[in-house]
Amino acid sequence: VGLRNRTLLARKYNADLFVSVHADAFRTPQPRGASVFALSQRGATSETARWLAQSENRSDLIGGAGGVSLDGRDDMLAGVLLDLSMTASINASLGVGDSVLGRLGRVAKLHKQGVEQAAFVVLKSPDIPSILVEAGFISNPTEEKNLASEWYRNKLANAIFDGIEQYFRRTPPPGTLLAWEKQQNRGGTDVSQYRIQRGDTLSGVARENQTTVSELMRFNGMNDDRVMVGQTIRIPSS
Repeated sequence: VGLRNRTLLARKYNADLFVSVHADAFRTPQPRGASVFALSQRGATSETARWLAQSENRSDLIGGAGGVSLDGRDDMLAGVLLDLSMTASINASLGVGDSVLGRLGRVAKLHKQGVEQAAFVVLKSPDIPSILVEAGFISNPTEEKNLASEWYRNKLANAIFDGIEQYFRRTPPPGTLLAWEKQQNRGGTDVSQYRIQRGDTLSGVARENQTTVSELMRFNGMNDDRVMVGQTIRIPSS
């Protein structure tokens, strides 16, 4: 399946998330570790221009089910709508990427400690959060051996799944069972709680709950943005 067609399939079936898993390689054997990528702003800008330039995209909906068609919109309004959708998609991608990276860090060495951003084609859907997971470097002898092991691949797959589940339980897509369950668990209140896990950052928790670091600090009486594993923080409803 071609790169563009992969994202088209995701949009066709109204996917809530697009995940592409790869193995990396380098010309020397030293680099190693897993990585998670989201779309860069530069890539978002070029994709917005591509969508506006291709008239067949105008009849497509952005924003998923119940979204907005660009058909009949002037270029300025269409550009604004696409920018808003792309920005929301990137923010969600960074949030789920943080969660997946934290889980991967429990079972594998990480190449970088944060979610990286790049203009990969498979990340360029304007309305579906998208991440690319590099499971390791096949050019590194140790990681090549690990990736050839079904046991190790299952560990990576479970870590990716756990990270996605963690993100969607914190930030469920509207209209889903998870969204309904979260609302029921709140018992009608406007505050929820979250227990910090290994790999979490306050910025990542803020992004996944559609709030800001400063708001979480104010709401919890925190003097700085440092958090510890096991710490419980209160999260205002978005």
